[in-house]
Amino acid sequence: MKAWQFTNTHEPLVLNEVEEPNAAPGGVVVDVKAAGLCHSDVGMLEDEGWLVTLAKRPITLGHEVAGVITAVGEGVTDWRVGDRVGLCPTTPAGAPGYGYDGGFAPKVAVDQEALVRIPDNVSFVYGAAGTDAGMTSHHAVIVNGQVTKGTKLGVIGFGGLGQIGARVAVLAGAEVYVAEVNEAVWDNARKAGVKDVKKSITDFADIGLDVIVDFAGFGVTTADAIETVRRGGRVVQVGMGKLEATISTRTMILNEVTYIGSQGGTKEDVQGVYDFLATGQLDPTITEITFDEIPDGIDRLAKGQVVGRLVAKYGD
Repeated sequence: MKAWQFTNTHEPLVLNEVEEPNAAPGGVVVDVKAAGLCHSDVGMLEDEGWLVTLAKRPITLGHEVAGVITAVGEGVTDWRVGDRVGLCPTTPAGAPGYGYDGGFAPKVAVDQEALVRIPDNVSFVYGAAGTDAGMTSHHAVIVNGQVTKGTKLGVIGFGGLGQIGARVAVLAGAEVYVAEVNEAVWDNARKAGVKDVKKSITDFADIGLDVIVDFAGFGVTTADAIETVRRGGRVVQVGMGKLEATISTRTMILNEVTYIGSQGGTKEDVQGVYDFLATGQLDPTITEITFDEIPDGIDRLAKGQVVGRLVAKYGD
């Protein structure tokens, strides 16, 4: 079968012929129906700092995976051929595309520990987006952000993650304000139920934001969040647009700001997003591409040309 594989930083993905995987004891084989593309895929191609995260090279990328089980290994009793599943990338089984070959291929072999059941009325495209973008957003807002009804929340970035995080917060009863430089998505933000949207989080300095979640992470966004959140507030860092930021420790100390990093989430977060998706109240914007368009899709992500979350859909 053909797979889009990473070989080295500053090199394009290569379409290699690889062997079809088999189900190991305790594992399954999943026919991939959809695989999400992420800014971390851009980072992998551009920044040597990501190389330490890989178990091997070449490796098939694609860590947002949804599909149908087509084979089960010895000792697997809770899952059957035909089950619709997403792959949680944060379990001890490892992350697809990092710890083992991922979803930029027609099939993937994975330990059963990573599986999360996709509700019948949730599409595979949403199922893929929910495994990382959804999980990460849910965990950042609900778990690390501690957002509840009445929380005044600032969201920086209304892209693939930010749109889900903002909507989840709205559904949780929060008062949400979005900072997004791309005015083309402002209407989508308003449709998601946010109170207001502007270009910079500093434009909401007079709101008294309890929590700010930075889904962009471009250095200045982090610094602005710390300057803007209310005294005693909380800033949650998710985005890694840049791997470093210069912040005011003076402001952090004098305003007693809590600053916390948020990486990924849990199977419970994936399930929480699937539950929201199943109600129809969470309806994130998705840009669909084909398997053959994956390298071009990563390039479009790097250039900021994607609206919503980018997902490769395989077949009908």
